[in-house]
Amino acid sequence: MKAEIIAVGTEILLGDILNSNARFIAQELARLGITCHYQTVVGDNYGRLLDTVTLAFSRADIVITSGGLGPTDDDITKEVMADYFGRKLELHEPTWEKILKYLEGRDYIAESNKKQAVIPEGAVVFENNNGLAAGCAIEQNGKTAVILPGPPNEIIPMFKESVRPYLEKKQEVTIISHELHLSGIGESAAAEAVEELMQKSTNPTIAPYAKNNEMLFRITARGKDSEECNAVIKPVIDEIYSRLGRYIYGNEEETLESAVMKDIISRNMTVATAESCTGGMVAARLINYPGASQAFINGMVTYTDESKHRLLGVSNDTLEKYGAVSPQTAEEMCLGVAKASGTDIGLSTTGIAGPGGGTKEKPVGLVYIGVAINGRVIVKKLLNKGSRERIRTASAAAVLELLRQELKKLED
Repeated sequence: MKAEIIAVGTEILLGDILNSNARFIAQELARLGITCHYQTVVGDNYGRLLDTVTLAFSRADIVITSGGLGPTDDDITKEVMADYFGRKLELHEPTWEKILKYLEGRDYIAESNKKQAVIPEGAVVFENNNGLAAGCAIEQNGKTAVILPGPPNEIIPMFKESVRPYLEKKQEVTIISHELHLSGIGESAAAEAVEELMQKSTNPTIAPYAKNNEMLFRITARGKDSEECNAVIKPVIDEIYSRLGRYIYGNEEETLESAVMKDIISRNMTVATAESCTGGMVAARLINYPGASQAFINGMVTYTDESKHRLLGVSNDTLEKYGAVSPQTAEEMCLGVAKASGTDIGLSTTGIAGPGGGTKEKPVGLVYIGVAINGRVIVKKLLNKGSRERIRTASAAAVLELLRQELKKLED
């Protein structure tokens, strides 16, 4: 099956909102083994949206839309899809009852609120457990429209809870994908390590992807059922682990920060961060993990020499002799934040993110990262290239990977 993704919303078209929904849906389709050749963004205009839907169905079996399910006049996705399939719109009573219950106690309930409970006749309804507008699917003449809300906190759980099982049933054969997430190695080096495995393996297939200073392998198998698919995937995953296991931090939806936090928590350890050039990025990633409060104590952004000395205890002699961007300062920062916070682990970043401030001896992109575990310190030098944002993002990822590797050494 071939699918196409349409993001609906003038605010997306103008760049006011990032189109993260298309990225999420595309990843989910890849896991289901459904091909996606096109993605489109279209504004809240009836004619243009109808033209976009018509074109999409001319080259795809499934069209998935996000957005345009709200209560206002410019929310027209259901109306356009109903017209395309020649269906009337009808009130979905369970959704309307849910909306009324949500609005209970208000002095006035606008008639426009009913718009969110209206769906094309005969549609399969996907309940929205995180918002008001239900999603739905229309099937006709071998074509399927999947109509989903726009807010990510609504579309993501709806897809996982309802749309994914719905699409799985439409597959003629079972297709299963597993992902292995790697850090600390580039896409080219990782692909080279398993190159002949990728070339000779046709079922399952192995595809490498670069992703946010990390990379992943997606292993996809076809079979009569999930048991057969998993049986052919397992030896391939085992072989990749045998070659690249030290770089693999997790699978499926695991993130580097969740892998690190789970490891810290399992050891009953605590962590604190001291950041200069990354400005809180490391702390922000660690607390992305829902259970971070079990181990993350605090983060300090010590951007000036004075704050490094006052809050972390970095000596003035070190700052004067070696400078803020130095391995000596990175070492004292991670030790200082662990001591000040009473934690087992201290992390530090200090560098020159640019675009200015670099010298021949200390160019833009030079960053030192430090990890202190129970008083033992390792400092690593980075020479990142690219924009200020890229340098900072890469540095935050690098210190988390360094921590992950150092935690693994504790087992040894």
